Amino acid sequence: MKYQTLNIKGQLFRLDEPLVMGILNVTPDSFYEGSRKQTDADIRNRIEEIIREGGDLIDLGGYSSRPDAREVSPEEEMARLRSALKILRDEYPDMPVSVDTFRADIARRCVEEYGAAIINDISGGELDPAMFAAVAALRVPYILMHMRGTPQTMQSHCDYANLTADILQYFARKVEQLHLLGVSDIIIDPGFGFSKTLEQNYELMSHLDDFRLLEKPLLVGISRKSMIYKRLDCTPAESLNGTTVLNTYALLHGANILRVHDVKAAVEAKRLIAPFIHYL
Repeated sequence: MKYQTLNIKGQLFRLDEPLVMGILNVTPDSFYEGSRKQTDADIRNRIEEIIREGGDLIDLGGYSSRPDAREVSPEEEMARLRSALKILRDEYPDMPVSVDTFRADIARRCVEEYGAAIINDISGGELDPAMFAAVAALRVPYILMHMRGTPQTMQSHCDYANLTADILQYFARKVEQLHLLGVSDIIIDPGFGFSKTLEQNYELMSHLDDFRLLEKPLLVGISRKSMIYKRLDCTPAESLNGTTVLNTYALLHGANILRVHDVKAAVEAKRLIAPFIHYL
């Protein structure tokens, strides 16, 4: 079997087993209250928790992308990120860090000044036309997510001729653009919860196998999202079990990376499902 790989800071990660990416939000308004970490002590505790529970990567975000989140200036976003980036660089240099930003200048600073290893762009280069060139120059893996509009307007852009086909075409076009710039380490994120209705999220989940056509690593980020807690009529705080169920489904249908709030539960799901993955 041919396994996909990622070159992260010169280290080759072979994706014959999925990776778990722990979420670290340095924001005051992320949708899940338990993910908000702003003091240095809270940031260190969260990093230690991700490492202790078996996380492979940390995804650091300074701009909440929930539908009703307020706009954050580049200066404020960088100010939020700076303390966590410094702690990660100085105290946890072996932990690969992904920075969740759609701004090319922020991406450059995080990689060049603080050693960030991956750029995670919710907009697929749509919100900053300089992003693709920046990623090519930085020579880091790029998480290419599907979204329409902005975090503030995305839920008014849910009209598709054919949901899965339209999103696959979007990725095929974007991947070609990145390849022409010399970017080869591209991770595909279908963007659950972004520009999709609740029903469309489940339709997309049922077609995860189709994304194998792109021959790129697949990231699934559904942790405690509204597609879970609204369907179960509960709160984000009560949606861990639902998250684990859908993460397990995703692992069985091609997910290479799980982006999660609850690292321990995701690692356990990965360990239990690993024997079955090798037969797919």
